[in-house]
Amino acid sequence: MDNRVIKRALLSVSDKNGLVELGQALAQRDVMLISTGGTAKALRDAGLTVSDISDVTGFPEMMDGRVKTLHPKVHGGLLAVRDNEEHVAAMKAHEIEAIDLVIVNLYPFAQTVAKGADRDEIIENIDIGGPSMVRSAAKNHDAVTIITDPSDYESLIAELAAHDGATSLSFRRKMAAKAYAATAAYDSMIASWFAFADQGQLFPETLTFGGTLASTLRYGENPHQQAALYLPTGMAARGISAAEQVQGKELSYNNYNDADAALELVSEFRDGPPTVVIVKHANPCGVASADNLIDAYHAALQCDSVSAFGGIVAVNRPLDGPTAEAITEIFTEVVAAPAADDAARAVFAKKKNLRLLITGELPDPARPGLMVKNITGGYLLQSRDNGHVADDELKIVTKRAPTAQELADCRFAWTVAKHVKSNAIVYAKDGMTAGIGAGQMNRRDSARIAAAKALEAAETYGWDASRTIGSAVASDAFFPFADGLLAAVEAGATAVIQPGGSMRDQEVIDAADEAGLAMVFTAMRHFRH
Repeated sequence: MDNRVIKRALLSVSDKNGLVELGQALAQRDVMLISTGGTAKALRDAGLTVSDISDVTGFPEMMDGRVKTLHPKVHGGLLAVRDNEEHVAAMKAHEIEAIDLVIVNLYPFAQTVAKGADRDEIIENIDIGGPSMVRSAAKNHDAVTIITDPSDYESLIAELAAHDGATSLSFRRKMAAKAYAATAAYDSMIASWFAFADQGQLFPETLTFGGTLASTLRYGENPHQQAALYLPTGMAARGISAAEQVQGKELSYNNYNDADAALELVSEFRDGPPTVVIVKHANPCGVASADNLIDAYHAALQCDSVSAFGGIVAVNRPLDGPTAEAITEIFTEVVAAPAADDAARAVFAKKKNLRLLITGELPDPARPGLMVKNITGGYLLQSRDNGHVADDELKIVTKRAPTAQELADCRFAWTVAKHVKSNAIVYAKDGMTAGIGAGQMNRRDSARIAAAKALEAAETYGWDASRTIGSAVASDAFFPFADGLLAAVEAGATAVIQPGGSMRDQEVIDAADEAGLAMVFTAMRHFRH
């Protein structure tokens, strides 16, 4: 028989939300309630009749509650196969009664870690009895119903109403699957804490991680692909994944990917002047800093207004009405900002498809973390590229040293280049990008493409000269030959920032000296694939 009537229920929860209402619904169906500690107290305080777990096991809770449900009369009541004669005989011989329903959610391990608890408190919040009961009940789901998520209480109550106090096999299977996912994620959090926080292992012998489905997406990178957004289980979501969507249609896979790229880059300027980043296909196509957001937006847009169409905009200051008006003058997919005033929201409200994301505090660009990439048959892990080079770590390698303005432009271009797909070349002048060359197979072509884009912008806006004239140029990796640098010279750049480290460094330095350029080495590269 698929349907199983609930006669005895064991409840032991750390999250008391919805507990009393569930207990009342079970009591109305004459279900015997068995409980432990604080759960039993909460049910009794609501006027419900509850049997202590010690009444079932014949043993008191002991060792500060560490041992209370780890007993044959609990696990025998959960694991016994109801139509197996030997199991039934064993239950009778040892006075074990069947338990039909288990309501368990686990000790708040992740929350304990997040609040900065000491090691002893963290260890005490590793649940043992809870996962054991969950796994036992889930294994025997042919007869036992297991609920681990308070959000499923209403579904359980509806199920009992639909089946005259019983649950269906399909419901029990669904809850069992969810239960095993819950214990797997829970163990993953504990394993990760031991590896990374307690033992200081960057790459543990066994990698575990859990995620909770936040939403399914319309499709992946292409319409024939499926996609979904997951959040780290038990951890507070941050960044784009946690942003509040004020308006606009559902975010797509590409929207999330591009918006994340924009947020990561604009966060580099979170302590700087008002800055705007425009991203298209995960590459910045315009970045600018200014005295106010609207000027920064116009300067960023002018770098490559063609690519900006249908792009993503991220800002490092609360959005105001005039800037919102400027942004909506062209088609924009997503705007991400730490906040937006009423005037800005009113402007965007007129564009029903435009997504406005409020991120709150911007992420720290120096934060640690791991990045995971799938490859065929495995995973690649690496630490985040949070590398930073201070001014006193830069090495001047040319006869001419950069001026203060050239050095500032070098630093700006270098910051942007870190977020451009390799091979990356970025020209910058006066706190704004002049041209960006991304994703080419050689550095010379990236330099030429960036210069061509800058020349096109000059023609579009009727400037006397390209912004690359007198600019600084950044290369995400060393120039293997002088041709890439010479392309920058042709574009009018006067200063260069690059990692150095090529066998032909001296050839490149000589070319820079001959052209009268100032060049600094960072000894750090920023490949981005």
